[in-house]
Amino acid sequence: MERKRLKEQAASLRQQLHGVYALHKLVGKSPAMQNVFRLLEQAAALDITVLLTGATGTGKELAARAIHHQSSRRNGPFVPVNCGALPAELMESELFGHARGAFTGATQAKAGLFEAAASGTLFLDEVGELPLQVQVKLNRALQEREVRRVGDNEPVKVNVRLIAATHRDLKAETKTGQFRDDLYYRLHVFPVKLPTLLERRDDIPLLAAHFLEKHAHSFGRTLTGLTPEALRVLTGYAWPGNVRELEHAIERGVAVASGPQLTAHDLPPELQDNQEGSLPVEVLVKLPYREVLTTARDRVSRDYLVALLREFQGNVTHAAARAGVERESLHRLLKRYGVRSDDFKPTSPT
Repeated sequence: MERKRLKEQAASLRQQLHGVYALHKLVGKSPAMQNVFRLLEQAAALDITVLLTGATGTGKELAARAIHHQSSRRNGPFVPVNCGALPAELMESELFGHARGAFTGATQAKAGLFEAAASGTLFLDEVGELPLQVQVKLNRALQEREVRRVGDNEPVKVNVRLIAATHRDLKAETKTGQFRDDLYYRLHVFPVKLPTLLERRDDIPLLAAHFLEKHAHSFGRTLTGLTPEALRVLTGYAWPGNVRELEHAIERGVAVASGPQLTAHDLPPELQDNQEGSLPVEVLVKLPYREVLTTARDRVSRDYLVALLREFQGNVTHAAARAGVERESLHRLLKRYGVRSDDFKPTSPT
């Protein structure tokens, strides 16, 4: 019956992945993500500047690509650039280009990324990392729809759709002078906030199935899904690295899995360790009351089982007697919470 249920669950997840719960490569069925999908579709239909905000790892570049691929500019280039990865002294030249002889080493003229994205989309990731002097030039480029290469007085017209992204609070930084307010309002035309994984916890099984299918294919592996224990561990973790961290955890699991399904023991150790601690306050306040109670009950139950088996060195019979439950009932609890009695048995001397 459990195998049948898991097959039905896997089939349902695959159907959802190829249905209404995916936009380009973004996946989600939670209300928060359905709202994001609606906004991205609206943004794609309008040739305007978009500002994507959200914590690191929430999928801002995927959202930018989704907008581009659904827009009238889909046949043009999508040019991504991480502003935080560009050296400050080269940032202006990379974005706007330079003329021959503009600086030492400029042996020939070079077009910048604005020109490279002509008729397409320029994606400026971590736009909050731009120095103030570059912010001035970017603001002018957006206003005039033209750029001036470094060392050149002649403007070059550009037909580019700009999408910017940041994990920082740009509005707050305008008040401290770290970000220009005129540029902020020019970028803040169509804002879209990407939710954290904790704000879309219902999407974890769907995302896990998506990444399992993706990495199993790339590794040439055949995995039929995730065990209930693996899903319990995934949904009980705080995910400070958001969707990106979840994908890396599944990728690691696929790489080491030896059975037909990805188990809790295939996941990174830090996920297992985190199950025993309490959730931080900033995480708790984002959860419904019932979910907090369920999470707390599951964690206390697992802590109790771990302590019980440690006390009796993995002897399930003695542990069941102390717990006041039947041996079979304890076995079911151990399976449910991903606790293995063998892990607590003393090793035999060699």
